[in-house]
Amino acid sequence: MFERLGDLTAFHLLRLSPDSHLGSAVQFFVMDVAKIFLLLVAVIYVMGLLRAMLSPERVRAFVRGRPDWQARGMAVTLGAVTPFCSCSSVPLFIGFVEAGIPLGVTFSFLIASPMINEVAAVILVGILGWKLAALYVAAGLLVAWFGGIAMQAFRPERWVEDYVWKIRMGEAAMAEPDTSLLGRHRYAVGEVREIVGRIWRWVLIGIAVGALFHGFVPAGWVTEHLGGDDWFTVPAGVLLGIPLYSNATGIIPVAEAMLTKGVAVGTTLALMMSVAALSLPEMLILRKVIRWPALALFAGVLAIAFTLVGWGFNLIA
Repeated sequence: MFERLGDLTAFHLLRLSPDSHLGSAVQFFVMDVAKIFLLLVAVIYVMGLLRAMLSPERVRAFVRGRPDWQARGMAVTLGAVTPFCSCSSVPLFIGFVEAGIPLGVTFSFLIASPMINEVAAVILVGILGWKLAALYVAAGLLVAWFGGIAMQAFRPERWVEDYVWKIRMGEAAMAEPDTSLLGRHRYAVGEVREIVGRIWRWVLIGIAVGALFHGFVPAGWVTEHLGGDDWFTVPAGVLLGIPLYSNATGIIPVAEAMLTKGVAVGTTLALMMSVAALSLPEMLILRKVIRWPALALFAGVLAIAFTLVGWGFNLIA
């Protein structure tokens, strides 16, 4: 259905040639815009119905007071199923510190939350297939788990800004959620408006970049420079993701275009993870609560982890 819509728009409505670079790019853009935004709205609404009682405060309450391994498992799981992005990292970080949750566990949550979510997972299945979606989610969970452990080994508490330790958010009473069907519907609609309203520009930019890549970059060039098993392609993908700002959903069209051109799976996964969790804006936001040594350590741990994941998957592939 979506491919036909792209064909109709590009080749019949705009009368572009299917063999032209522009025609191929426009067809890809229209197809992916329709597919991704339909999936976005549907998945966010359904998950909103199920998540009507979940909030950052409740996430914090779930994790508080648990053994380290259990708290880390819950933090990684909650990070993967909650829609919080890098813009939520500062209040979440402060809330976790106030609740006495170990910083290693907090970092595991901060890695998992922007990099993995159910919306991106469903769209990955629809666009790239369940195998790649499962690989991405599994790799993301591993990186979040062991990345938090690695951060904890360096005692990052000494690099947290002083004002964070002084903040006491208290035990503010939370309003009782409306769990009726109408209340859940209103919450789900609000989730759709808030999340789609926040990310639609980045999704469109990602689709546009993917369309240009798909239509104008020769497959031979991509295969020659990024499609082989040269060791440097994966670190190059990680470095390429740092200046970009998107989320796991917005980078999917770019990944789709890269894979169709012959870019290796591990290189593509490393780029996706870097954009979602290691981008420069994400680092600048985190700088508000941790000092430069901790920020450099956080970036280094993630860059090494993403590179190892990329090399591993390229080897398997």
